[in-house]
Amino acid sequence: MAVEKKFLHKAISEHIVKDYLGKELKNAGISTITIQKTPLATRIALRVRRPSVVIGKKGSNVKAVSEVLEKDYGIENPQLDVIEVERPELDAKLVAQRIARQIEIEGSVKQTMRFNLNDVMNAGALGCEIAVAGKVVGKGGKAKSIRMRRGYLKKSGDVMKLVDYAKATAYLKAGAIGVRVK
Repeated sequence: MAVEKKFLHKAISEHIVKDYLGKELKNAGISTITIQKTPLATRIALRVRRPSVVIGKKGSNVKAVSEVLEKDYGIENPQLDVIEVERPELDAKLVAQRIARQIEIEGSVKQTMRFNLNDVMNAGALGCEIAVAGKVVGKGGKAKSIRMRRGYLKKSGDVMKLVDYAKATAYLKAGAIGVRVK
């Protein structure tokens, strides 16, 4: 097998594993998943909002997930490291997921955006921008986008690499609503 195909195969298998973990542990609020292969084991580091959901009672959930990873996905000796996110209000992916979930439950988009923007700014962020696009109004409404921002946020240049960015999607009866958080 060519070197390029090996890299491609490795990237695809990592993506499939990350997709499985994201679906399986959706309620834990996953921020990032990093997979590192060592000679003895494969270390999978999960940064989550609620580590107790990942671990389960007496580690039962971790054992079940690691068994599935070993059997179905061919990962040799998976070691799950669960790391709690200290300040979830400053993690863009967790904020985007929370906004999407609240829109699905409540439906009031502007109010949800305003509350989450205040939470992020009170947590100590320099600036924040939340953009929501889709059928925001309801069943017969036209699709539109709403954007709220506060504070200082770089939009261009090399400093843009420091800005945390994430997307999430809320699925309603009228259609999907996209949420972007910077």
